[in-house]
Amino acid sequence: MSPQYTVTATPQAEESGAVALAVASLPASFGPGNDETPADAARISALDGAPGWTTEAIKAIDGGASGIVVVNPVPENTAALLNAASASGVAVVLDQRWASNPGLAGAEDAVRSVAGRAAMLDTVATAAAGTDPERLLTEHLAAVVRVTGQLDALRLLRRGTHGYTASGRLANGAPVSLQGVLSNSRPAGVDFRLYTDDGGVSIAVPEPLAAWPAEVRATGPQGEILLPTLYESAHRTTWRRLKEHLDAGTLPSDLAGFARLTESIAHLT
Repeated sequence: MSPQYTVTATPQAEESGAVALAVASLPASFGPGNDETPADAARISALDGAPGWTTEAIKAIDGGASGIVVVNPVPENTAALLNAASASGVAVVLDQRWASNPGLAGAEDAVRSVAGRAAMLDTVATAAAGTDPERLLTEHLAAVVRVTGQLDALRLLRRGTHGYTASGRLANGAPVSLQGVLSNSRPAGVDFRLYTDDGGVSIAVPEPLAAWPAEVRATGPQGEILLPTLYESAHRTTWRRLKEHLDAGTLPSDLAGFARLTESIAHLT
């Protein structure tokens, strides 16, 4: 039987990542840590992805953490953290607002199967008024890249208090439009519309704590197909993925992927 890991979380990580809820839903894998937890217990640290998160993660590794979950990280240089995690064999996973949604695995397959015939990708991310536009753009772009792969010719066309507009191109040269909307008049989430010569793919991803799952529909000559619906939150998926790496003794590729995302954001801003 695999061990149960004890979990400690910063207040900010708990607030944004629903750590207690995710841990409680996986009682055979994780349990809450406290002051009485043995020093040699297998420990997981949950951190908020606010500026300075890579430094905090390195401190957690130095403190003996077996694994780390970072909730909604902002762009930072992950090189030092990647080196520390690799040297210590510590699994670091990123719990990203939309990119961690389990429904995007099927969406990725659907999009890439028609990528060569893509004519346009239009995608809109919505968040509450007052949200930091740069953080929303990071969360938005992370979800897009998860589905499409790296984008070319990324440009930030507009950014303000009500959102942003960016553009790019898919691997086949098709244009990409990214819109960020900061408003309380529509539910938070991200929507994709990929158009092809004979149909396309539509994707709707809700907030991690929403009561409904992501919805992925593929349209072609055969009509419209609703891909299998996965009733699991992005938060819970992240914790299950961490457990799989811990049990297998493998290291996730999250930090390397986030380094590429950070580079793209730096070019945009």
